[in-house]
Amino acid sequence: MSIVAIIRSGERSTQARLAAEALRQAAQRQGQDIVIEIDGQPALAAEQLAGARQVLLVDSPDDGRFGPLPLRSATLDQVLADPAAQLPSKAAAKALSIVAITGCPTGIAHTFMAAEGLTQAAKALGHAIKVETQGSVGAQNALSAADIAAADLVIIAADTQVQLDRFAGKPLFKSGTKAAIADGQGLICRAQAEAQPWAADHAPAASSAAQEKAKDGPYRHLMTGVSFMLPFVTAGGILIALAFALGGIYAFDDAHKGTLAWSLFQIGAKSAFALMVPILAGYIAYSIADRPGIAPGMVGGMLAASLGSGFLGGIIAGFIAGYGTRELNRRIQLGQHLDGLKPVLILPVLGSLLTGLLMIYVVGQPVAAVLSALTAALKGMQGSSALALGALLGAMMAFDMGGPVNKAAYAFATGLIASQVYTPMAAVMAAGMTPPLGIALATRVFRDRFTADEQEAGKAAGVLGLAFISEGAIPFAARDPLRVIPALMAGSALAGAVSMTMGVELKVPHGGVFVLPIPNAVAHLGSYLAALAAGTALTALMLRMLKKPALA
Repeated sequence: MSIVAIIRSGERSTQARLAAEALRQAAQRQGQDIVIEIDGQPALAAEQLAGARQVLLVDSPDDGRFGPLPLRSATLDQVLADPAAQLPSKAAAKALSIVAITGCPTGIAHTFMAAEGLTQAAKALGHAIKVETQGSVGAQNALSAADIAAADLVIIAADTQVQLDRFAGKPLFKSGTKAAIADGQGLICRAQAEAQPWAADHAPAASSAAQEKAKDGPYRHLMTGVSFMLPFVTAGGILIALAFALGGIYAFDDAHKGTLAWSLFQIGAKSAFALMVPILAGYIAYSIADRPGIAPGMVGGMLAASLGSGFLGGIIAGFIAGYGTRELNRRIQLGQHLDGLKPVLILPVLGSLLTGLLMIYVVGQPVAAVLSALTAALKGMQGSSALALGALLGAMMAFDMGGPVNKAAYAFATGLIASQVYTPMAAVMAAGMTPPLGIALATRVFRDRFTADEQEAGKAAGVLGLAFISEGAIPFAARDPLRVIPALMAGSALAGAVSMTMGVELKVPHGGVFVLPIPNAVAHLGSYLAALAAGTALTALMLRMLKKPALA
């Protein structure tokens, strides 16, 4: 990696050129590469700036080109007096050994896109990196103790809680997956500058405000709970659908007791679905308070379910348990010899007591009334009200394709499955499939609007769309957001609106077209396919109208 020097001469053009030559000779003596721009000439290419490890500004302001790259300022006189002192030491140029973890709520697209972003960025910057992906099938490319011991830097690029005990004492930096996907090199440079040793008590010795916000944000905690809940929703929904397919809609009756259909219903509805709210609450609390929060959170979630406050009550119980247990952990100090009692005795008991009493006497009944009213309103939606909600959920799904707005709509629909409200889930899945499918169609039908590379990428987007992975549209939106995102939102809003208006129900929260053939997984399958086709077609037409012809 090279050093970049930006020199502004003002009225001292001769001194500027002397300073440039002095910097070149000093860099050559140190065995380092340097590129120099004097008064904008020769203008440095983006590739040269991206590959820089430091920018030296000589009598020059920061003009915004350098992003997160390390900056150093000097005057012409300082450079002429001692050019070598203005250059980073050769030791500072050594390649780092980096370990990283990526993860997202569903553990499918963003997890691996972030890993790819970090891998490519580290390669470009000359660093070695190993990335552990905590995806939907568990940890892959897991970091070993030897990997961690040899690491100079730890990067956590995740939208869910990650267990950090094994990184005690290592310089660690936390961010979301978005930063790794959008600007992996910038994230690594920030991590080098801002990483702080991770202390054994799970708190950084010192951390920036941005890191604290990322660690403690309610959105991250909610998404952690949702990510752990999703497998229970998926398993329960599919097993219930199979039970109805084999035994009819009354498969749960005692008249069918002992049959395969009745057994499948017990597994799906009475077991998997029964665990949804406790798991949601327990892992929200875990995200906030670590392992001591799990028991109080799950107790609060069980109470939410038994009191009829459903997923709304579970969310509130999770936050009560998490923040309450964390505060108890901070305030109760028993000394070195008795601190071992806190995680196994004191915190579970006091946290469960605090959460349980608040759920029973304060939270449970009012939230149950709100959920009951919401459930009744959603089940009774028809005409314009259903159309409006479907369009809103659809537009949210396409707005940031896996970002906070998308995940908010998805979490809302998923939570309602626990209350036997299935229409929002159908609208959300249709709207999430539409962006990549619409792009795939547009790249085939309206080729003049896309480059050859984009036409090839459209094939992969189509496959991702079929699997309900909205992130397949991200590369297209990133290249031309002002035209592509409105087109995607229009198509997804139409898909969601048609789905809700037709009363389509979906009992499974993921899987795309691959769950549609399962008997009873979807109500009104024909209408659902029509909604998906309409949204896809509108997306393609909007792209044709909004995008300019691609340059040859």
